[in-house]
Amino acid sequence: MQFKKLAVCLAACAAVAAHAQVSDDVVKIGVLNDLSGIYSDLSGQGSVTAARLAIEEMGGKVLGKPIELVFADHQNKPDVAANLARGWFDQGKVDMVTDFPTTSTALAVMEIAKQKNRVVMPSSGLATSILGEKCNALTAQWTTNTYALAAGTARALVKEGKKKWYFITADYTFGHSLEKDASDVIKADGGTVLGSSRHPFPGGDFSSFLLKAQASGADVIALANAGNDTVNAIKQANEYGITRKQVVAPLLTYISDVHSIGLEKAQGMYLSEAFYWDFDERSRAWSKKFFEKQKRMPTSAQAGVYSATLSYLKAVQAAGTDEAKAVMAQLRKMPIDDAVIRHGKLREDGALVHDMLLLQVKTPSESKVPWDYYKVKAVLKGADVFPAINPACQVGS
Repeated sequence: MQFKKLAVCLAACAAVAAHAQVSDDVVKIGVLNDLSGIYSDLSGQGSVTAARLAIEEMGGKVLGKPIELVFADHQNKPDVAANLARGWFDQGKVDMVTDFPTTSTALAVMEIAKQKNRVVMPSSGLATSILGEKCNALTAQWTTNTYALAAGTARALVKEGKKKWYFITADYTFGHSLEKDASDVIKADGGTVLGSSRHPFPGGDFSSFLLKAQASGADVIALANAGNDTVNAIKQANEYGITRKQVVAPLLTYISDVHSIGLEKAQGMYLSEAFYWDFDERSRAWSKKFFEKQKRMPTSAQAGVYSATLSYLKAVQAAGTDEAKAVMAQLRKMPIDDAVIRHGKLREDGALVHDMLLLQVKTPSESKVPWDYYKVKAVLKGADVFPAINPACQVGS
C-alpha cells in the first residue's frame, strides 16, 4: 500500500513539474513567411490558417497552458527575418518558428534560434544547406527538401528517356540547391546537363533564358525556381511553343502554381510533392477544414505548417516541457504520421524522412471538380528519395 501511495505521489509531482516547465505559462508558435510578395500564394495567410487548425486540434492548450500564435512578413529578406525572430525570442518569448518560404531566411533564423535555445521547423525553406554545414540539433526541415523533390521528378523523366537537360535557375540559395541536387540525380541515372541560365530573383521576363534553353537541344528544360517565377516561366514557354517539342519540368510546383497556370498549359507536367489534398480520406478531411477557412485547397507548404505545429505541440505534451532540446529529442522518438506526413521519422541531422508523391498534372477533360489537378503516379518511399546524412553536418550539434 505504501508503495502504491508513493507511486501516486510521484506521478502527481511529475505532473506538477511538467506544468512548471512551460516557460512563461504559455506555449507560443511563430509563423514567419511571405505575406505580401512572390511566395504569398503558396505560403502567406494560408500557413497561418494551417497553424491555427493544428492549435484547434490540440484544444488550444498543451500541458494545461494556453497556446498562442504570432505571425509576420519576412519579405523574403534574411535581415528582416533575423530581426523579427530576435524580437520574438527576446521580447515575445516565442518557442518555435515555422514556414520560411526562402531558405536564406531560415538559415538566418536558425543561427539565432540556436543561440536562444528555440526550435525552428522550416516547412517551405527547402535547400539542403539546412541539413549541411549549417545544421543544428534545434532545426527540423519538415516538409521536404530540394534533393527529394529532384529525385522524384528527375528520375521519372530520365527513366522515360529524357536524358539531356538544361536548367533555368533562380539566382539565390534555393535555386542553386535545386539545380545541384537535380543535376546529381540526373548524372547518376545516366543523363547529362547541357547547361544552365540563372535569372534574377524575383524574375519577370524569361524570354532570353527560354530561347537559350530551346536552342540547347535539351530534352528537358528544368525550372529551378518557385512561386510566380515558375508560373511566369511556364506561361512564357507556352507562348513560344516550347512545350510542344521539349518538356518543361518545374522542380518545385505547388498546387497554387498549377491553379494560376491553368490545366490547359500545365497538363502533362510531372512533379514531386509531399502532400496532395485528394490523396486519401485523411488528406481530404483535413483539406476540407482548410478550404472552409481559406476558400482554396492547401499547398504542401501550408499543409506542412499544420503538421509541424501539431507535431511540435504533441512533442511538448509528451516531453512535459517546452524546453527546446527536450522537445527535439521527443520529436526524434515519435513516429510522424498525420493528414499530411506519412511514415515520417525525424533524423538526427534534422531531415524529416517520409513518403513523397510523384504526380502528373491532369488534362482539362480529366479534371472533374475544382482543384482536381493531379494523377498520383507513384508513392515514393522516403529512404529512396531523401539524401543521406551530409558528412559536413555535425549530427546533434
